[in-house]
Amino acid sequence: MSEATSKRPFWMHQLVEYILGGVLVAMGLQSPTPVVPAVMGGVVMLHAAVTHGPLSAFKVIGRRTHRVIDLVVIALELVAAGQPWISVESTTRGTMVVIALVHAFVWWQTSYAVKVKASKGPRFAPDADRSTEIGRSAGRVVGKGVNAAKRMANKDR
Repeated sequence: MSEATSKRPFWMHQLVEYILGGVLVAMGLQSPTPVVPAVMGGVVMLHAAVTHGPLSAFKVIGRRTHRVIDLVVIALELVAAGQPWISVESTTRGTMVVIALVHAFVWWQTSYAVKVKASKGPRFAPDADRSTEIGRSAGRVVGKGVNAAKRMANKDR
């Protein structure tokens, strides 16, 4: 299997980053020392929002750049959890470390490859396997049956 097929698609990566950022912000809102987790949550969510991808809000940076910056963000999450200068609750620190580890795992399991749009050539590949052809044929049969039923229902009106 190639890297693109053995790893998770990029939209899942972005979704997880939004979730992790949301958890950090929510953790900050419930903490007596909210600054560090809330800022880190904002950084994670902003990082997901500015990357070219299916769930991006602002397409500013490419996926390759995102991949490198992810390592910086993960390191920043760990530094923020361990830093001694700004007061952070111990449970919040522990949760921030766990979130950084989850973020690192997601980074490791993500395919950053951009899907290439299909060409306007032949609709189906001539070398498709038998199960694919059977599935396509079944889909066509069902589609034709649904269309015929709709025509009959409209005729009865």
